[in-house]
Amino acid sequence: MTATVLIHGGGLDRRCWDRLIPLLAEPVLAVDLPGRGDHPADLRTVTFEDCARSVEADLDAAGLGEVILVGHSLAGCSMPATVGRLGDRVSGLVFVACTVPEPGLSAIDTLDPEVQELIRHSPERDEPQIMDPTMARVVLGDDLDDEQFQWCAERLVPEAPHLSWDPVDLSPFQRTVPRTWVRTRHDAIVPADKQLRFAANVGDCPVVDIDAGHMCMVSQPAQLARILESLP
Repeated sequence: MTATVLIHGGGLDRRCWDRLIPLLAEPVLAVDLPGRGDHPADLRTVTFEDCARSVEADLDAAGLGEVILVGHSLAGCSMPATVGRLGDRVSGLVFVACTVPEPGLSAIDTLDPEVQELIRHSPERDEPQIMDPTMARVVLGDDLDDEQFQWCAERLVPEAPHLSWDPVDLSPFQRTVPRTWVRTRHDAIVPADKQLRFAANVGDCPVVDIDAGHMCMVSQPAQLARILESLP
C-alpha cells in the first residue's frame, strides 16, 4: 500500500502536521529533517543530501515501500534530493505552498532584492535561527486565530542555513511521476502568484487552490485532507 509521507518546511518540525494526520487514511508518516526531533545534528552543516538520507532512513525504519511525498514550504528545496535518492519508491509528489527556485538558484534568490540584501549582510546569516514570533505572526499567521498561532509558535525551531542558501538541483524532478501543487491563495510568505512560477519549475504540475494562508494544515486541515485524499 502506498504511504503518504509529510515533509515539514523551514523553521518547523514534523509536529506541524499533527492536526492533519488524523484526517488522512493510513499509512501516513510525518518525518523530522536532521537537527530536529529524534534526529540530532549540527544544523550549521545540514545539507539537502543529509535530508534525503534522513527521509530514506525513516521510511526504511517504518517498513514503507512506495510513497507519495507531500512537502510544505521550504521542503520544495529539499524534495529534489529526496526524490533522487528514493527513485522508483516515489509514486507521487504534492507541493503545499512550496518554494521551488529556478534550477541552480537558492530559496534566498527567490526573495525580493531588498530582502536578499538584508539577509546577505546579516552577521548571523550562517547561524541556525528560530523565527521571531512577531515576524512569524506576519508571515505564518495571516489566517490563524490566536489559539492556532500559539500552537504554531510552540513548534518553531531553528533552521539549517544551507537549506535556504544552497542552490537547488531540480534534475530529479525530470522523472515521470504524478505531481500536484496546492496553492494557498492567502499566503503572505509565498504569495499565490509566485507559487504559480514555482509550480512551473517542477514541470507538468496541476494547481489546486485552497482558501488558506501558509499554514493551511493548521487553519484548514480538513480542506487540505480532502484535497490530498482526492488525488489519484
